[in-house]
Amino acid sequence: MTGTAGGTGRLLAVSDLHVGYDDNRALVERMMPATDDDWLIVAGDVAETVADIRWALQLLAGRFRKVLWVPGNHELWTHPRDTVTLRGVARYEYLVALCRDLGVVTPEDPYPVWEGPGGPVAVAPLFLLYDYTFLPEGCATEEEGLAHAHRTGVVCTDEFLLHPDPYPSRAAWCRARVAETERRLAALPDGLPTVLVNHYPLHRHPTDILRYPQFALWCGTRLTDDWHRRFRVAAMVYGHLHIPRSTRQDGVRFEEVSLGYPREWRKRPQPPGGPRRILPAEDGDRAA
Repeated sequence: MTGTAGGTGRLLAVSDLHVGYDDNRALVERMMPATDDDWLIVAGDVAETVADIRWALQLLAGRFRKVLWVPGNHELWTHPRDTVTLRGVARYEYLVALCRDLGVVTPEDPYPVWEGPGGPVAVAPLFLLYDYTFLPEGCATEEEGLAHAHRTGVVCTDEFLLHPDPYPSRAAWCRARVAETERRLAALPDGLPTVLVNHYPLHRHPTDILRYPQFALWCGTRLTDDWHRRFRVAAMVYGHLHIPRSTRQDGVRFEEVSLGYPREWRKRPQPPGGPRRILPAEDGDRAA
């Protein structure tokens, strides 16, 4: 693990920047730290093309003391617009190398320790994917769940653009990622709190308010249901749902920090602000 002190800094988080949209790109261009010690978590879905991903992360890495990134599903798409045509694990490894060139922390790097206000806390960027175990009501298997989704016309674009190569399926890739990540988290020092960062929530409860419940199939895995209890979690940071809010499960904060598409954030009562503060926690956000 690595550590960086930040006496007046803040641990901030944002996700789902989708900078392929001009209005979102303009918001990212205005994204600035409040202090020289601020860290920024970017919890996935920066963009679909490598050029846009590099532009955004390079900009942010030049402004914040430390930037941490986890992949969303959009980064992992092999999109017809992208000149980089790598698939699956090869694409992920390419993005990890890009981040390292920019000084951005990835799920493959040692977990840094936040030693600023609210610390010390190990900040763990995770890459876990999903395995279709967030099943729709009345479905008992992945096959039934996917058949129901196709019948109702709610099918994630991942089914066409997110390739698991060389794994036989996205679910198999997910299970491999979960096993390796679980080993790494279990090796953290006893008593050290964590902030776990993943594009998808580690527990199903945030998906309960989805307009289309079938979409939960592409939102996580039951294999992480107890991680917020097992790994001394101060906050679980995620995106993907485009429903920014704070919830609690077993007294643990779950923070959905997505910006989302312009058509979504324009409808919200408040205009999009900066990234969400994770640490130090607001008084009302401290774990029960």
